[in-house]
Amino acid sequence: MLLIDCPYCGKRPEVEFAYGGQAHIARPVQPAAYDDEQWSQFLYLRENEKGLRAERWRHARGCGRFFNALRDTTTDFFHGTYKVGEPRP
Repeated sequence: MLLIDCPYCGKRPEVEFAYGGQAHIARPVQPAAYDDEQWSQFLYLRENEKGLRAERWRHARGCGRFFNALRDTTTDFFHGTYKVGEPRP
C-alpha cells in the first residue's frame, strides 16, 4: 500500500487522499478582462509531462486540508509534501 505523508497528519494510506491537479496555478489578476479563450486555457489546459511534478492533493478522509506534493508520475513515488503557501522544495 502506498503511504502519503500529509504535512498535517503524517503518513496515511493513499485511499484517504484525493488528487487536486497541478500545483502553483496563479489565478488571473483581473478576471473580468479575460475572454472565453483565455478562460478556457486557464481552466482546462495543464502541463502533463512525465517525471517530477508539483501537484495539489487533499486529505479528504482525514484532516480535509489541501497540500502540495512532489510526485514522479512515471514511478508514482512521492519525493516530498509541503503545506500550501510554502515554497516548492
